Amino acid sequence: MTQVAIIGAGPGGLAAGMILAANGYEVDIYEKQQYVGGRTSSFTKGEYTFDLGPTFFSMTHVLEEIFTKSGRNLHDYVELIELDPMYSLVFDNLTIRASRNEEKMFAEIEKNFPGNGPAYKEFMKDTRKKLAALSPILQEEHASLFDYLRLRSIKALPQLEVGKTLYDVLAKYFDDERLILSFTFQSKYLGMSPWECPGAFSILSFMEHEYGVFHPRGGLNQITKAMAAVAEEHGARIHLDSGVQKIDVQNGKAESLLLESGEVIKSDHIVMNADFANSMSTLIDDKYRKKYSDKKLSKKKYSCSTFMIYAGVNKKIDLDHHTVFFSADYKKNVEEITKLGKLSDDPSIYVHNASVTDNTLAPEGKSALYILAPVANNFSEINWEEKKQKFRDLIMEEVASKLGMPDLEQHIEVEEILTPFDWEKDKLIYQGATFNLAHNLGQMMYFRPHNQFDDIKGIWLTGGGTHPGSGLPTIFESAKITSKLIMQSDRRKVNS
Repeated sequence: MTQVAIIGAGPGGLAAGMILAANGYEVDIYEKQQYVGGRTSSFTKGEYTFDLGPTFFSMTHVLEEIFTKSGRNLHDYVELIELDPMYSLVFDNLTIRASRNEEKMFAEIEKNFPGNGPAYKEFMKDTRKKLAALSPILQEEHASLFDYLRLRSIKALPQLEVGKTLYDVLAKYFDDERLILSFTFQSKYLGMSPWECPGAFSILSFMEHEYGVFHPRGGLNQITKAMAAVAEEHGARIHLDSGVQKIDVQNGKAESLLLESGEVIKSDHIVMNADFANSMSTLIDDKYRKKYSDKKLSKKKYSCSTFMIYAGVNKKIDLDHHTVFFSADYKKNVEEITKLGKLSDDPSIYVHNASVTDNTLAPEGKSALYILAPVANNFSEINWEEKKQKFRDLIMEEVASKLGMPDLEQHIEVEEILTPFDWEKDKLIYQGATFNLAHNLGQMMYFRPHNQFDDIKGIWLTGGGTHPGSGLPTIFESAKITSKLIMQSDRRKVNS
């Protein structure tokens, strides 16, 4: 039986483990932490449960396909609740409640931005065609420049809208800055501002509006727990608290893993699902990494980080499940994050109030608040030990003001804070860049780390740091690509 060792029990590693184990591979997954899920995990403090990282879940059909490939039905494991509104976007005194229902969204836009409703429908129609053209190149590997000459790529290249920014593309449809930002704010999490992000990424907001936003009962952590269960049902072994110290390379091929316990694990294939840049720089000696040496990794462009506050509040909060409060000068705020590397006096803030939907996360009459402020990653050299408390207080003051709850602080029963420094030190994320490598044109498709690692045979990549990119649906796609490549390579060996 062919052996596969997977480093990291995050969504990409678990998805690859599910598929490979279901196809007869002997799969072992080694996870440094004491829990599965990586960033898509949870923790409990007092009576409250919080998702650690991702809270948005869309394009459920991608994960459904992973389960189908593993001989299982996602809905037998996870209860998905569709959210309507998907999220609320707050600009000063104006609130947009986004809906998947096209007629409701049309009416919402017309109410707030008269005359822009038809443009929304035009955007949806045009971007539906764009995604149909781009999907084939997001679902296949890009290991060669010649891939750009394939028919699927030739058809898709015009949809990349090279030379146009995301802001440019949306400005063709909408005439109000706030409405444009409502369809472009997701780019911040790709490591770019809407004024720099490639126009192709108009598909991000489209996908939410087309496929909806869902909440798994119990939180997004339930997805990775279900994936772990399926992998184990097929015989995969998940080793928690089992960090990998080194990958042993002999004659250009990865031969084995050296665990932190000192145990040596030999394997036919090694799949790296750990944070890309962190694992490259710590697990593989620099001399074996021509394309991704430490020096070259440090020159890559990375996403922003996040300042997190997880707060258990002893009263119900009157707020939708997902709410984004935009700073008064959003462009300045984004530039402070992505270019200047400084803390903003007026940050944009996202609040996840999942208790309004899910009564399993907090006791009756209470709320588990997840509060996120995008901030610069650790290349900024912000001293978080020095700035942490002041920035935390600023965020809480802003949230209290937005909620009309001046006494919010008095209702907090438990609290946990995670800074970019904590993301790097405790969660092993390179420079605290929580959304991985940025997605500029020089780091997409062929120019993103390949699913089959170039420099060393026997190493395969999955997760947000490889093609096609970060975000749960694309991470699942990366696992499908990588699993398919491994199985194809073994079939070629048998037939040769």
